Amino acid sequence: MDKVVEFKRHRVFTLSEIQEIIPIVNKITKTYSQQVEQLIRQIDSFGSNNEQLVVSLEKKVNEHVEAWQNKLEKLGGLTRGLWLADFDSGDGYFCWKFPEERIEFWHGYSEGFSGRVKLPTEINKSPIATPPDLSL
Repeated sequence: MDKVVEFKRHRVFTLSEIQEIIPIVNKITKTYSQQVEQLIRQIDSFGSNNEQLVVSLEKKVNEHVEAWQNKLEKLGGLTRGLWLADFDSGDGYFCWKFPEERIEFWHGYSEGFSGRVKLPTEINKSPIATPPDLSL
């Protein structure tokens, strides 16, 4: 039987578990990012000529971003910015940014995106519960 993706708001992932979910995360994000880009192009084309339409389109952009956030949270992700999410590893976060196709970065609970470090290639290929101690 195929694996079923569980919908949980908070979850601790192993590296292999999150790698299985990332293609779904990527597909969801790609769909919403394309929709948002299209709306932004429309907004840019109208400029200030039709303020009411621009406000309506901006509202749709926000609705798409919120829908994306909700879907990622149901998969266990924590959205940290536009098309950026963290996934709890038990002692930090696996860090993902669209259009990355795999989890390749990790950071501690107190660091953010700027503190993420690349997972060693050998670690990224083997399933482990959490990344090794990456501190200096």
